[in-house]
Amino acid sequence: MEGIKLSFPPETPPPLSVIAALSLSSSPVTIDSSSSAATTVPTFVFSDGRKLSGTSVLLRYVGRSAKSLPGFYGHDAFESSQIDEWVDYAPVFSSGSEFENACSRVDKYLQSGTFLVGHSLSIADVAVWSALAGSGPRWESLRKSKKYQNLVRWFNSISLEYAEPLNKLATYTAKKPSGKAVSAAPRSKDQQADNVNDKGKPEVDLPGAELGKVKLRFAPEPSGYLHIGHAKAALLNKYFAERYQGEVIIRFDDTNPAKESNEFVENLVKDIGTLGIKYERVTYTSDYFPDLMNMAEKLMQEGKAYVDDTPREQMQKERMDGIDSKCRSHTIEENLNLWREMIAGSVRGLQCCVRGKLDMQDPNKAMRDPVYYRCNPMSHHRIGDKYKIYPTYDFACPFVDSIEGITHALRSSEYHDRNAQYYKVLEDMGLRRVEIYEFSRLNLVYTLLSKRKLLWFVQQGLVGGWDDPRFPTVQGIVRRGLKIEALIQFILEQGASKNLNLMEWDKLWTINKKIVDPVCPRHTAVIEERRVLLTLTDGPDEPFVRMIPKHKKFEGAGEKATTFTKGIWIEGADASAISVNEEVTLMDWGNAIVKEVTKDEEGRVTALSGVLNLQGSVKTTKLKLTWLPETNELVKLTLTDFDYLITKKKLEEDDEVAAFVNPYTKKETSALGDSNMRNLQRGDVIQLERKGYYRCDVPFVKSSKPIVLFSIPDGRQHQPLAAN
Repeated sequence: MEGIKLSFPPETPPPLSVIAALSLSSSPVTIDSSSSAATTVPTFVFSDGRKLSGTSVLLRYVGRSAKSLPGFYGHDAFESSQIDEWVDYAPVFSSGSEFENACSRVDKYLQSGTFLVGHSLSIADVAVWSALAGSGPRWESLRKSKKYQNLVRWFNSISLEYAEPLNKLATYTAKKPSGKAVSAAPRSKDQQADNVNDKGKPEVDLPGAELGKVKLRFAPEPSGYLHIGHAKAALLNKYFAERYQGEVIIRFDDTNPAKESNEFVENLVKDIGTLGIKYERVTYTSDYFPDLMNMAEKLMQEGKAYVDDTPREQMQKERMDGIDSKCRSHTIEENLNLWREMIAGSVRGLQCCVRGKLDMQDPNKAMRDPVYYRCNPMSHHRIGDKYKIYPTYDFACPFVDSIEGITHALRSSEYHDRNAQYYKVLEDMGLRRVEIYEFSRLNLVYTLLSKRKLLWFVQQGLVGGWDDPRFPTVQGIVRRGLKIEALIQFILEQGASKNLNLMEWDKLWTINKKIVDPVCPRHTAVIEERRVLLTLTDGPDEPFVRMIPKHKKFEGAGEKATTFTKGIWIEGADASAISVNEEVTLMDWGNAIVKEVTKDEEGRVTALSGVLNLQGSVKTTKLKLTWLPETNELVKLTLTDFDYLITKKKLEEDDEVAAFVNPYTKKETSALGDSNMRNLQRGDVIQLERKGYYRCDVPFVKSSKPIVLFSIPDGRQHQPLAAN
């Protein structure tokens, strides 16, 4: 598409959908909205003088030409025709009287889909998204309401997933000479439509933020794997960096050698990549240890810090009571002598710590002379035994934030009382101020987000490791079957709210279901225990195979080979529900009439006999049964269900986790599956008909070893596992 110029008159609203499509597809088109643009409608002017005019025409041209986005104009003729319908429909959103009717229609359409057409972004999505983004405050007010949840979910998902290219629309969202304002491109959930202030700069939702100058950091401590709470912080950093065309750095806050390891560093990097976070570079707080030591010494020389050898329990009591430490009046020389003892890690030094001299009478206890440095003779996972002293988070974090040029430090609201301390430490250090932006910590029912308590489960052998599917770690929930796209949508819908809520998992799994259901292949499994053979007396004498779709509504799932035999396996629970002479439906085959029911002495069904009635109507039968052919090709399965690790909805900080351990958190059921499941790969998500969604954790290796499938919650009400 080189050598093309997009031209449109400045007095008319810009063709946002065309500009968005060009940005998404990285098309090298020059945009001219100057008063000299000799057009009355949006026009492509080609280098040889040819022209194309009209927003929908240009949008279709971009869709056809975009090589970097497969399916941007559909994967086949049918999808292309569906896209045309949506492109033609999108202008309805600009009609005041039809706006809400249009929202309602698209909302209903998106109940079971992630995109408007097919299973990838297309110009249909771009057309409708741009129409909503360009409708100003009217759409923004609806986004805040719960009226069109599917539509808002879809809009927010695109805003986040494609924030970087869509941010380029900001150039065209200022007020036009006509006086009409156009809504800004991607924004946080609760942000109002952008207005223009006196200086011509858009209002922002980060204090003091300037477009192109925002610098953020995600700073996990390498003392565990990334969990869903960290993911919220990481994704909000990603979102705001893209929103303001800024950057994110990853910094490992490695100041506590007793808890940290290279294993955690490596897996945190892996998990950050899983979340799709693009970062400028990786740094470590330990990179700044020499500078931090110099700063601590400088503060002691200026009388802003002192060395304290008060026993820990007494120190805590004095802080609570607002009593000055006896060491607060040390001379500079006394402090520096003890500081050198700390650096050496001597017996005397191990008795000491460095404290900031703030205000011991401040009502905010975080301001009562916090600890800046402690002795710790343990080896550091990265720099070995070089140091015997380590800075605290309260001291190191503001220093490194300022030195690295961070403009905004995103912190959960649990740190609110320490914000004043953060700013005071920066002031005493004489460093540039960094703005703190708070968001609420993510709290989920029956879920541990304390790394200390998660580590306890690992050390006690109650889970298989940090990636256990019962764990709220990123690796754990992905292994359970959660799609990262669902997690992103879940986080985005909360926005940067400061409200503290205890959330249910159901909402997250409901979003996940809407993503996997339209595309995941369907397979069949029968519980092995008490399965019953149904003999069809008029069934095929020789087995035959028929190819049927793995997903009746998604051709891309492919086909599976289904074998039809005279004898078929059905589940014991289904068999016990069948009466003599009852007509049932055998899924993907047709109806059959059960003529005989054989039971054992205890009244359990052991065998069934019947005849096919393929002309029968499936509408008249009560039972629709899944079944498997009686062949040697069936595969062994282990179906695994999980439950919450704890029995209390919310553990308090001082709760002993051992007192609330759930004794029944994993249930394994042996089953048989159709032979097509031999081709499953680890990580594949499928639906077992009439059972639910599963993720393949251990694929087929040999006939004697079962395929291991993990049950994926679907958002329905949680049912606790019963004791075996």
